[in-house]
Amino acid sequence: MSLHRQPSPPSVPEETARVARAAFLPKGNPYLKLRDDLGPVFVDGDFADLHHDRVPRSGV
Repeated sequence: MSLHRQPSPPSVPEETARVARAAFLPKGNPYLKLRDDLGPVFVDGDFADLHHDRVPRSGV
Protein backbone atom coordinates (compact mmCIF):
# COMPACT_ATOMS: atom_id res chain seq x y z
CA MET A 1 0.00 0.00 0.00
CA SER A 2 1.23 3.51 -0.67
CA LEU A 3 -0.07 6.97 0.05
CA HIS A 4 -0.73 9.27 -2.85
CA ARG A 5 0.66 12.76 -2.63
CA GLN A 6 -1.85 15.41 -1.62
CA PRO A 7 -1.62 18.84 -3.29
CA SER A 8 -1.94 20.64 0.05
CA PRO A 9 -2.62 19.62 3.62
CA PRO A 10 -6.25 18.69 4.03
CA SER A 11 -8.18 21.07 6.23
CA VAL A 12 -10.35 19.82 9.05
CA PRO A 13 -14.03 20.65 8.52
CA GLU A 14 -15.28 23.13 11.12
CA GLU A 15 -18.01 20.80 12.37
CA THR A 16 -15.46 18.00 12.87
CA ALA A 17 -13.17 20.34 14.82
CA ARG A 18 -16.08 21.54 16.97
CA VAL A 19 -17.17 17.98 17.83
CA ALA A 20 -13.60 16.90 18.59
CA ARG A 21 -13.08 19.84 20.96
CA ALA A 22 -16.42 19.20 22.65
CA ALA A 23 -15.52 15.53 23.20
CA PHE A 24 -12.54 16.53 25.35
CA LEU A 25 -14.21 19.19 27.51
CA PRO A 26 -13.36 20.57 30.02
CA LYS A 27 -9.61 19.79 29.90
CA GLY A 28 -9.13 19.69 26.15
CA ASN A 29 -6.66 17.49 24.29
CA PRO A 30 -2.96 18.33 23.84
CA TYR A 31 -2.90 16.97 20.26
CA LEU A 32 -5.88 19.06 19.19
CA LYS A 33 -4.28 22.11 20.81
CA LEU A 34 -1.00 21.40 19.00
CA ARG A 35 -2.79 21.18 15.65
CA ASP A 36 -4.72 24.38 16.40
CA ASP A 37 -1.55 26.24 17.40
CA LEU A 38 0.86 24.98 14.74
CA GLY A 39 -1.34 23.84 11.90
CA PRO A 40 -0.03 20.96 9.79
CA VAL A 41 3.50 20.06 10.86
CA PHE A 42 4.46 18.02 7.79
CA VAL A 43 3.46 18.12 4.14
CA ASP A 44 4.09 15.41 1.53
CA GLY A 45 6.72 17.48 -0.27
CA ASP A 46 8.94 17.36 2.82
CA PHE A 47 9.58 13.67 2.14
CA ALA A 48 9.96 13.72 -1.65
CA ASP A 49 13.78 13.73 -1.52
CA LEU A 50 13.78 10.60 0.63
CA HIS A 51 12.01 8.64 -2.11
CA HIS A 52 13.05 10.51 -5.22
CA ASP A 53 13.19 7.28 -7.22
CA ARG A 54 9.51 6.56 -6.43
CA VAL A 55 7.88 9.98 -6.26
CA PRO A 56 7.11 12.04 -9.36
CA ARG A 57 8.90 15.39 -9.08
CA SER A 58 6.13 17.52 -10.59
CA GLY A 59 4.03 19.50 -8.10
CA VAL A 60 6.46 19.16 -5.18
